[in-house]
Amino acid sequence: MGWLGECFALLPDPRTGNATRHNLLEVLTIALVGSVCGAESCVDFADFGRDREALFRDFLKLENGLPSHDTFSRVFRLLDPAAFAACFAQFLDGLGTAGRGVLAIDGKTLRRSFDHAASASPLAVVTAFACEARLVLGQVSIPPGGNEITAARTLLGLIDLTGMLVTGDAIHCQVETARLVRERGGEWLFALKANRPAMLAEITDYFAAPQAEVETHTTIDADHGRLETRRHHVCHDVSWLFSERRYPGEPALPGLTTLAMVEATTEREGRSNTVRRYYLSSAMLRATQFADAVRAHWRIENAQHWVLDTTFDEDRARNRRDHGPENLAILRRLALNVLRSARPDISIRRKRKRSGWSDEFARSVLGQMR
Repeated sequence: MGWLGECFALLPDPRTGNATRHNLLEVLTIALVGSVCGAESCVDFADFGRDREALFRDFLKLENGLPSHDTFSRVFRLLDPAAFAACFAQFLDGLGTAGRGVLAIDGKTLRRSFDHAASASPLAVVTAFACEARLVLGQVSIPPGGNEITAARTLLGLIDLTGMLVTGDAIHCQVETARLVRERGGEWLFALKANRPAMLAEITDYFAAPQAEVETHTTIDADHGRLETRRHHVCHDVSWLFSERRYPGEPALPGLTTLAMVEATTEREGRSNTVRRYYLSSAMLRATQFADAVRAHWRIENAQHWVLDTTFDEDRARNRRDHGPENLAILRRLALNVLRSARPDISIRRKRKRSGWSDEFARSVLGQMR
């Protein structure tokens, strides 16, 4: 498969000596196809390869036969995860462009990847998710002693953000993160919470009695006996945040042009509850654009985290040694991208099942890549 060869052409093989008897590209190809078709562990990859040998011999040489589960385990334990993750851009080129629009960044912990014997905590990763295309653009792990903020900056530094609106939780409402997004050609939209208490208090008061024109857009959702009314307010008067009354040396978010608030009222079984959430953005957003961006951000939870946990069973993945957990997490996201890009009329779960049952259907999924 020429497209995969181009994606991983610069990926170094960490094995030496007789351990290299199985071609690295072929090992990764079997694992990726296996993951698309429902395999979830190194044992599954080996079993899948044996059971679908005829399918693989259509496009692989397999000069030394099929790899064993030990070979798959060794490769994913030793493979450099940074180099593996860097292959995302070439891989996405094989699927077609991910487009522009909202890019959500968010962290996720693989709860069963802890290792008591080695006193190792569960693997935590930060993912960049193209919300419109529903494709993962990249992933980096949070190193021991590190945090989601610095990991997100590392990830954003690997992506061309031109034309993208980067969205993130309040933890990412940081001067350096905002500056990096702008330097990489994008705009930012971050939630504002108690980690910036002074600014939160001031903007809360401002929207309680706005002193400038505020544009509003209302959306209503009703399902499962719940009625939710969301009023989205945006204001572009930010000059008062930079007046002389501010204290010297106060950190200012680069390019700040929009203050925004979502007032969500939920009605269920005769009871009502209202929650207000506040946001800051460098983009000059209209109320409708702000509403779309906030809604799009949550797709990383519904279309990525939830799918990986329920369809790929990621939260129960037990691979723990060396780089295995991180590399297999990257592999699952590559497989999810393949499944997202093919046969959009069928759910991810159905595509995985049918790919596992039928060589013909598997070829229809894999064949959509250049």
